[in-house]
Amino acid sequence: MGNKFTCMSKKDTKNVGIGSRSKRGNLSKRRSSMDEELLHKQALAMAIHQHQLSQRFDNGSMSRRLGSTSSRRRADPFATTSAKPLPEYLENIKMKKFVLVHGEGFGAWCWYKSIALLEESGLLPVALDLAGCGIDTTDAKNVTTLAEYSKSLIDFLQNLPEEEKVILVGHSSGGACISYALEHLPDKISKAVYLCGTMIADGQRPFDVFAEERGSAELFSPESKSLIYENGKDNPPTGFMFEKQHLQGLYFNHSPTKDVALAMVSMRPIPLGPMMEKLSLSAEKYGTGRRFYVQTLDDNALSPDVQEKLVRENPPEGILKIKGSDHCPFFSKPQALHKILLEIAQIP
Repeated sequence: MGNKFTCMSKKDTKNVGIGSRSKRGNLSKRRSSMDEELLHKQALAMAIHQHQLSQRFDNGSMSRRLGSTSSRRRADPFATTSAKPLPEYLENIKMKKFVLVHGEGFGAWCWYKSIALLEESGLLPVALDLAGCGIDTTDAKNVTTLAEYSKSLIDFLQNLPEEEKVILVGHSSGGACISYALEHLPDKISKAVYLCGTMIADGQRPFDVFAEERGSAELFSPESKSLIYENGKDNPPTGFMFEKQHLQGLYFNHSPTKDVALAMVSMRPIPLGPMMEKLSLSAEKYGTGRRFYVQTLDDNALSPDVQEKLVRENPPEGILKIKGSDHCPFFSKPQALHKILLEIAQIP
């Protein structure tokens, strides 16, 4: 089953040795991979710990700039609720397990703020690495289908106890993965939350959303430096990665500098095959799922207009909006995102 993170214990965060250098200065691939995985886990645990500490001294920083256009909009349960009675309304939340699915180029590491906030609220977050992402060791060039890309998610859902369900949250292209999960394991999913996600309809590709935003000609022009050819230039491209100088303006236009730095050293190329695959979604399975869409209103990677078109053409049960958020609200508006996740969790 794929890699997953929750808050880690002190046992998991002991100092990790880098290993002695040989005279030739080379480490074996296996040793290097083990060290990299341990260091990533250590860094994630430290980031979550630091975020938890900061929340203790900054409880008043929660963003209140939140709106909803859901046809089933209910009264905001947080409007007159302070932090003290938090356990009281959490008792009404029956579905406490959240499974967080990252978007293109990211990994489980990107959810560190949401993990901390959800755990502090008494909920049970799990963040997964999709194939070829985060610290998953799969070579991205070998990930050619959505089934392969989503394997860790499907394995996790299949291994849940018989009667247990979860709330799925899919960011950006991770929306295609939770749609795939809705189609194949609808009985394991209580609600599916698309966070500025690719909530596409039957027969569409995840790539179509970004092609509409950026223009397929621009993305696939011969001059594009974003395409990756791990099988050689004579073969089709295997992956895609925006150039770093463009990432900040596209994804992180409101994100803190520290989070941008984390992303720059942690993001990996996107396997292209899953993004080019047409989804097969049925009314009997996917169509019966409870879907919610969270729009990010200052998003340069997936504009509000494109997000609005997605919800108009494939209407979800509820639509919620985060003002002042870039494409990564788990960085730029973590408190507002957390509030929305709690609100969705409380909907009967």
